Amino acid sequence: MYRSLSGAAVIAAAFSPAFAPAGHAADAPSKSPGIETIVITASPLTTDPDKLATIVGEVDRTEILRAGGPNLADALAGIPGVTGTSFAYGASRPVIRGFDANRVKVMEDGIGSFDVSEIGPDHGVPLDPLSAQRIEVVRGAATLRYGSQAIGGVVNALNNRVPLSLPDAPLSGEATGSYGSVADTGQGSLLLDARTGDFALHADGFIRRTGDYRIPGGVERNSYFNGDGFSGGGSYFWGDSRAGAAVVHYDAKYGIPGEDTYIDMRQTKGLFRSSFALGGFAKTLTVDGGYGDYQHDERDPGGASLATFKDREWDTRAEILFDAFGPFSAAALGGQVQHRLFSALGEAQTYLLPTESMSGAGFAFLEAPFTDAVRLQIGGRVEHVTLDGTPGRGLATSRSLTPVSASAGLAITATQDVQLGLTVSSAARAPSITELFARGPHDGPATFETGDPALGIERSNSVEATLHASAGSAHVEAALWGAKFKNYIYGSLTGRTCDDDGVCVADDSGELRELFYRQRNATFWGAEAKATVNVFDIPEGVFGVTGLADYVSATLDNAGNVPRIPPYHVGGGVFWNGNAVDASITAKYAGAQNKVALGETPTAGFVNFDAEIAWRPWASHPKVEIAVVGHNLTDAEQRNAVSLNKDEVQLPGRDLRVVLRAGF
Repeated sequence: MYRSLSGAAVIAAAFSPAFAPAGHAADAPSKSPGIETIVITASPLTTDPDKLATIVGEVDRTEILRAGGPNLADALAGIPGVTGTSFAYGASRPVIRGFDANRVKVMEDGIGSFDVSEIGPDHGVPLDPLSAQRIEVVRGAATLRYGSQAIGGVVNALNNRVPLSLPDAPLSGEATGSYGSVADTGQGSLLLDARTGDFALHADGFIRRTGDYRIPGGVERNSYFNGDGFSGGGSYFWGDSRAGAAVVHYDAKYGIPGEDTYIDMRQTKGLFRSSFALGGFAKTLTVDGGYGDYQHDERDPGGASLATFKDREWDTRAEILFDAFGPFSAAALGGQVQHRLFSALGEAQTYLLPTESMSGAGFAFLEAPFTDAVRLQIGGRVEHVTLDGTPGRGLATSRSLTPVSASAGLAITATQDVQLGLTVSSAARAPSITELFARGPHDGPATFETGDPALGIERSNSVEATLHASAGSAHVEAALWGAKFKNYIYGSLTGRTCDDDGVCVADDSGELRELFYRQRNATFWGAEAKATVNVFDIPEGVFGVTGLADYVSATLDNAGNVPRIPPYHVGGGVFWNGNAVDASITAKYAGAQNKVALGETPTAGFVNFDAEIAWRPWASHPKVEIAVVGHNLTDAEQRNAVSLNKDEVQLPGRDLRVVLRAGF
């Protein structure tokens, strides 16, 4: 089911609104447009779509299951402006408007994913889409509620592992199973929710097994993925208050295409979420957080461990929501504390020695209505970050930095059917541990990386305008944005290659590409748009057409292009959403990327054709569905311009999938 995208939060309006429509291009509005979608990722204040200046992307459970794939980037492939690193079947981190790794924060129910995926593109996120009920995408400085490492965007997988409400039924759930041809994939999941008295309980589990995926003319060697996981949690409710916790476990083994090694990953984490009714001027206090114990081993074909990455971290965030006062209709005040211990063992010690990170932040958001049609949203965040590590020169180094960010936005109701947004912001980010302390060979991406412990704070000054309009059967959402970066941090390939000892030459005889982390001013700008038109709406269903497009330009001042920027995309399709049958056909063109940085190669464009049909055979059991989904139906050769290994590794070829889903 298509979900309304304008139900984003006021904080998103206060911090660089962005366009991110839901799901596949083929998905269309349901025949019940009055149902409100509650988008919670960016907001401590409101979910009223008529009071917001931003559009937050969302994919629902149906879209997740039909998309398939073992990573979040697969599920988000239909949102304009969102791509993935696609380094491996099990490692494709979301890329938002050309921002990845240290500028995009991946979360689970608003709590950090507690992993090392930002340290290397071969490192996966221990969060499978099969466990998510929906996924939200928030862009730009709207995400500063979650820290400076989210300056480019937030991807939040919502799964009810810590229940936020009491279920209506004593027991409900969903079972799914599917088979995909491109990698002989078998996968399944089970989600359960129960109620007993004032307690809400949740449990889920998934399993996924794939072989090496097929590409045009052959097979991508060592591209398999095997993963499974489970969780259990519950919440207690009293009055208008609640408190709950969950335990989550994840295991995965996946190959690194083009190499002989594979990654053996495991994580156990605890989550807690709570909300306390205060009464009076201070309405509610929410306290959320978690602790994660993560480890992965990079193993040779015989199973021997070559390198080990460990990560132990915790994160706690508290917010107080206030009632109206003075000129303000609502306000929120919060704080966040995070701590992280990272270590690398074996061969990985030559890349990054142990580090410790600590941060504390305070933030505030306010809304002031000028008139019934114009509302001002403002926000700010002050964060203090301490990072301890050992750079290449071998001397223990400690850095303390204080990023300060602020934003102001206008949400304008031009007419009943037209919402406008205008936001200006200045957002800051502290360097990451790899940007500061990297010191040697990184075998996964085949780079020899050198950090700079003297890097300073990165700042983005941005402006963005959004449009959300409906006219009869047509619906349009669009955004135009620009950002001027001061001291933008990037990994710069030099064009030289190196051996494991750091002996580098000005040709391609070495196995590793030389990369330095540098700072330089940069300019980004871009646009996204999506339109849906219902051609006819009859009692049996809705037939319509969709279109989408996105574009990003990113240049360094007097130094060419920013590395690994996605090309433009344009596409569209037709859909039928019926009482018993849904169907769609879509085409999406990824343009050629010829605006490359030093050491990169151009990427050819390609067209991707998808189609799907879903059947609900029993009117008395509408939650039982059988779907057949086809991806890359023409078996086109596809390479991802933002992937470090795109010249050696192709994206999967033609895939035909059968999906069974039964809810109760």
